[in-house]
Amino acid sequence: MRVIISGGGSGGHIFPAIAIANGLKEKIKDAEILFVGAEGKMEMHLVPKAGYQIEGLDVRGLQRKLTLKNLSFPIRLFRSIRKAKKILRSFKPDVVIGVGGYASGPMLHVAAKAEVATLIQEQNSFPGLTNKLLAKRVDTICVAYDHMDRFFPKEKIVLTGNPVRSTLNSASTSKDQAYKHFGLDPNKKTVLSVGGSLGARTLNAAFDENLDLLSNEGSQINFIWQIGRFYEEAFKDSDTGKLPNVCPLTFIDRMDFAYAIADVVVCRAGALTISELTNMGHASILIPSPNVAEDHQTKNAEALVKSNAALLVKDDEVNEKLFPLAIKLVNDESQLKELSQNASKMAKPNALNQIVNEVLKLVQ
Repeated sequence: MRVIISGGGSGGHIFPAIAIANGLKEKIKDAEILFVGAEGKMEMHLVPKAGYQIEGLDVRGLQRKLTLKNLSFPIRLFRSIRKAKKILRSFKPDVVIGVGGYASGPMLHVAAKAEVATLIQEQNSFPGLTNKLLAKRVDTICVAYDHMDRFFPKEKIVLTGNPVRSTLNSASTSKDQAYKHFGLDPNKKTVLSVGGSLGARTLNAAFDENLDLLSNEGSQINFIWQIGRFYEEAFKDSDTGKLPNVCPLTFIDRMDFAYAIADVVVCRAGALTISELTNMGHASILIPSPNVAEDHQTKNAEALVKSNAALLVKDDEVNEKLFPLAIKLVNDESQLKELSQNASKMAKPNALNQIVNEVLKLVQ
């Protein structure tokens, strides 16, 4: 079986893509899998690290505001479609899977036109422009939320949930090893703060603004702080990052270690993050990004808050409220347990297996 998996741009697209590839390899040992991403984006680094070959397209998104960058969009799109056709002819896939992001557009477009089996895996409650445009042309659309027939043809939709990284579910992850990896005290509770693979300015700024709190009242708590690639220069020399109980990192390569020792996770409310939190039953404080379409991260977060499975802090209240709340929560065993149990009840642990089966159905 020959499979192309296309898309990327952020961890929210890349990690489900790699999970699907690994799931297919488990079922079909000799499956040949090729990734197609966008040149210069993080998938070009993360996919080879996961052991898969990747081809890059010279594609970028269309900016929704007036900008000179849009002048190059038609040229890049033409080049990308031409290269996607070349990849399709040479690799001869049985199925092409799109996970969202710039590169999935040209690749699924040419695959559908050539009548190759196609599937979209949509992670969000509000799909991006690429997947909305492709919906009528692809064969199957795997989704993580109900009521997606607002955007996609109902007969093509399969409710599966989002696949999460298999490494995160390992019960054998050593906590002692994890504490050593981050250089933290194993006798302290741990708060993990992640603003997505690229980072979140609000969360980063809050660390700087709360230096006194984290060095005094918060000194008995470990903080793992993922800064993100976008904000490395701005925050790498932060005084907060020099505290002995704070571990600042541009990117966390060993999320299995980070989740293994986290008592509370502070994060955005992206679809993949929500899936990981519920699958692992983590107590969390969610800060929905205000910079997303239809404010869908707030909708994601509210679904957990209504089920008493997470707490919510608005983006413009982070400096004032986040760390006092995190310190209070991490010391409240009863609330930690309640949030964790309720998060677990919302999990869709069989998502990956269902998506792989949908892919196999198309191939057959």
